[in-house]
Amino acid sequence: MKSYSPSLKANTRIDVADILRGIAIGGIVLIHFVEHMNFYVFPEPTAVDRAVWDTVFFLLAGKMYAIFALLFGLSLYIQHDNQAQKGYDFRPRFVWRMVLLMIFGLLDLCFYNGDILFIYAVCGLIVLPAVRASNKLLAGIAAILLLQPVELAYIVMGLADPATQPLDLGSGAHFAAMIPAQTDGSALDVAAVGIRHGLPCNFLWAIEHGRMTQTLFLFIVGILLGRRRLFYDEGGNLSIWRRILAGSIAAFVIIYPLSRTLPQAVDNVCVSHSLDIMLSMWRNFAMTAFIVSSVVIIFYRVPHGRALMAIAPYGKMSLTNYIGQSVIGGMLFYGWGFGLYRYSGHTTSLLIGAAVVVLQWMFCRWWLAHHKRGVLEELWHRATWLCPPSR
Repeated sequence: MKSYSPSLKANTRIDVADILRGIAIGGIVLIHFVEHMNFYVFPEPTAVDRAVWDTVFFLLAGKMYAIFALLFGLSLYIQHDNQAQKGYDFRPRFVWRMVLLMIFGLLDLCFYNGDILFIYAVCGLIVLPAVRASNKLLAGIAAILLLQPVELAYIVMGLADPATQPLDLGSGAHFAAMIPAQTDGSALDVAAVGIRHGLPCNFLWAIEHGRMTQTLFLFIVGILLGRRRLFYDEGGNLSIWRRILAGSIAAFVIIYPLSRTLPQAVDNVCVSHSLDIMLSMWRNFAMTAFIVSSVVIIFYRVPHGRALMAIAPYGKMSLTNYIGQSVIGGMLFYGWGFGLYRYSGHTTSLLIGAAVVVLQWMFCRWWLAHHKRGVLEELWHRATWLCPPSR
């Protein structure tokens, strides 16, 4: 049975996707700055600092990356479908595009050891074989990934043998190995440990904490949303988004108290740990669905909702902004730069991050007034299409 055919409608630029991408990148910058760019050394926190930390992590952590991953899957669908409409198979070129993203990821690791670009490139390659699968098959794969199969397996093993320990692939050792360079090493030292330890640390941590599974799940959800054209204001899409909004609220109301109580109520260490990860991923997805559906509804239906277009330039230059914040943040907080980790508490770091977001946004507006794409976006685009497609 034929499982895929190109869309019959043009995939025009989706403004609300640019807005969501801008929100995601801005939130990621704020989290990273509060974390001191994955360098968890801070002055003694005040009561305000602790409140800022808790608030930032509750509202942003795990949700901004989820939005970013969802939109990555959407972009994969749009790029593939656009070329399929022209009679081209985009998959081989997408492989090359992911190789380029890996190079950007290695560059990012030279400044910030928590890079996600390399992981996204690998996950993109994993998902690529399913880009032409039927909606039913994609939905089935997504459902399995949503259940966090690794954590389910460890819950079963923990119940069968209470001596079973939580999954530990060694990310902690890699993380600890990077601290001396962040503390008082040179920029070259930071780059070296970022490549040597940051790259494996990110993959191992993502597997240990359910992030890898969630990322693959969100990529597939993004593809499905693209196929349904849900980000366009057409047909009954807004009624679907309203149902998603209501469902996300209901899911959060159920999952949040469970995530705060159930893992702590279980004595089995392995089961408790896996439940904590599983419920955290579900809670984050519920909050992600709430944010995405709310923004879509506001943009298309709320009076003056189009004012959100002011965020779009920041989202259009997400790659430039992501790597840019790594360079700026590393220079500000690490020992090779200004070493602000010694003096900047959570509140001050959040304010610095907000200032960086505003400055980046101003630059994006200026740049896009004179150029079609962002700085690194243009480089990525040109490198992707070095050779024109052949029929």
